[in-house]
Amino acid sequence: MKGVLIVLAALLGLVALVAIIGMFVPRDHVAGVTITLRQPPDSVWKVVRDLGNVPQWWGDMKRSERVPDGGGAERWAQEVGGFKMALVIETDEPPRHLVTRIDAPADASFGGTWTYDITPVDSGSKFTVTERGWIANPVFRFMSRFIFGYYGTQESYLRALGKRFGEEAAPARLPPE
Repeated sequence: MKGVLIVLAALLGLVALVAIIGMFVPRDHVAGVTITLRQPPDSVWKVVRDLGNVPQWWGDMKRSERVPDGGGAERWAQEVGGFKMALVIETDEPPRHLVTRIDAPADASFGGTWTYDITPVDSGSKFTVTERGWIANPVFRFMSRFIFGYYGTQESYLRALGKRFGEEAAPARLPPE
């Protein structure tokens, strides 16, 4: 019985330590990733902007469905990595710039925006995704910062986009803003 109590106390101590460290991790973060594709900007835009078909080429997204607009904004219901979220289109400037925002309630665990920028280059297009996010729970902030990282979802998305065009995409992380 004494051994069980020691293990339990150690586990509780570890969770407390993670929570305390997580309180010192900033709530907000910015993570940008870029790739170059051998496609013209219009072609990249058509695929990226077709939010309803993203689950067909990005395995992390299980669902993306257009739902009735709210407050004059285009809205989507999505499920990515096991998380269901409502998405709002904040900025739509074809074929170069798109900003989506998680329409998170005040008590949500996380939220933020993804900014998609497409820039023409000699070889095709430079495509950048920048996440400006926040994580409410200190334990999840710790895990995101030190275990999972802030870049994984964008890198997965960009590699899948490259494959969608039959290309081997090599995502490059941008320096923090």
